Amino acid sequence: MARVACIGECMLELSGADQQTMALSYGGDTLNTAVYLARLGVEIDYVTALGDDPYSDWMIDQWLAEEVGVGLIVRAEGRVPGLYAIRTDGAGERQFFYWRDQAPARDLFTFPEIDNIAQRLVDYDYIYLSGVTLSLYQGDQRAKLYEILDAARAKGCKIMFDTNYRPRGWPDAAAARHAILEILTRTDLAAPTLVDDQQVFGDIDAAACVERLHAAGIGEVVVKMDAKGCLVSAKNVREQVATITRPDPLDTTGAGDAFNAGYLAARIAGIDPVGAARRANRLAGNVIMHPGAVMPRGDMPRDDIPGEDTLAGES
Repeated sequence: MARVACIGECMLELSGADQQTMALSYGGDTLNTAVYLARLGVEIDYVTALGDDPYSDWMIDQWLAEEVGVGLIVRAEGRVPGLYAIRTDGAGERQFFYWRDQAPARDLFTFPEIDNIAQRLVDYDYIYLSGVTLSLYQGDQRAKLYEILDAARAKGCKIMFDTNYRPRGWPDAAAARHAILEILTRTDLAAPTLVDDQQVFGDIDAAACVERLHAAGIGEVVVKMDAKGCLVSAKNVREQVATITRPDPLDTTGAGDAFNAGYLAARIAGIDPVGAARRANRLAGNVIMHPGAVMPRGDMPRDDIPGEDTLAGES
C-alpha cells in the first residue's frame, strides 16, 4: 500500500455567533486532506509540531479516531498550538481572528526530532504540502524542508503541491511567488486552484496555468476552477472535467482540500487522471453541502469508500 505524508499546521478553532455559542474544533488545509485520504483508505501520516497541552492531546485523539498517523508529530514542551476564531454575523458573513505566531508548527524544522522524521520520510511514496505549509517557514527552515524533499524524491517519492495562496500568511505576493517557484522545481503533481495562481502568477486562464506548470517540469497538473470543474493535463491527456452542479452550496470551506485527497487517492488506486478528477469533483461537491471543512464520515460518497463498491475499476 502506498504511504503518504502531509506536512503543515493544524490549529484549534473557535466558531460561533458570540462568546456564549463558541464551539471548539480544529482546522488546517493539509490536515483536512489527510483526514479525507485516511477515509479513502490511504495510509497517511501527518507531519507537524504541537504542544504538550491537553488541547494538543485532544487533537491527536481526534486524528487517531480518523486513522491519521501521528508518529511524525513533534510534541514541544511548554508550548500550545495555534488558535483561530470565526465570528459569524446575522447575514452569515464570517470574520477570522488568529493567534498563531508562537505556534510550535512554525518551528518544526528546528526541533531535534526533525532528523529522525527526515530519515523516515524518504521511504514514503508521496509527500503532500501546500502554499500554507510554505508560509510557515523562513530561511534555514525552508532550506531544511527542501533538503528533505530532495532526499525523498531521490528515492522515488513523489511530491504533490497545492498553491493554496492565503495573502495573510505572506508579506506580499512576490514573497509567495519566490517560495512557490522553489517548490515547483521539486513537484511531480501540481493541484492549484486557478484563482490562487492568478493572484500569484497572473495566469489568464487554466490553460495558461497548465502550460506554466508543465514548463516548470511538472508532469501532472490538475487545476481546480471551482464551479467550472477542473482542467487535467498529463501525458497524452488534457481534458476539462465538469463538476456536479450544486444549486445551494452550504459552505465551500475545505472543498479544495477534499478534492486533492480524492484525486490523489484515486491515482494511488490506479485510476487515470480524468477518472481521478471525476471522483475528486464528486467528493468536493459533497463537502460543500455540509458546514465546516470536514463533513461527517457517514456522509462520504459510498463509492469513494474502499469496500463499499468498486474503486480501482473506475476509469
